Amino acid sequence: MSAPNGSSPHCRVDDGDKLPAGSGGTNALCSAIERAMSESVPGLAYSAEVRVISPSMLSAVLTADGRALPEQKFARTDGELDGSAFERFASALADQAAKARH
Repeated sequence: MSAPNGSSPHCRVDDGDKLPAGSGGTNALCSAIERAMSESVPGLAYSAEVRVISPSMLSAVLTADGRALPEQKFARTDGELDGSAFERFASALADQAAKARH
């Protein structure tokens, strides 16, 4: 298990060593999630448990306001994960949290 530097209380990444070297790693992944969540659902109490399945696939369980939401999976079929893939994954998680909030 690896956590971003500065230890984010909102994001934990398991198997971060599987992320591609050029992706920005766990810091970039958690930063993308935190940005998306603060933009879409500001003030929401949440945590993201992310698992790196392979250099091209992620899964996450998001807990929002104490409620676990369904697992989300994300795969990039045309290559390895990178910063833009992290942004798309983070946006999907934020959308899920926003829908669950209403």
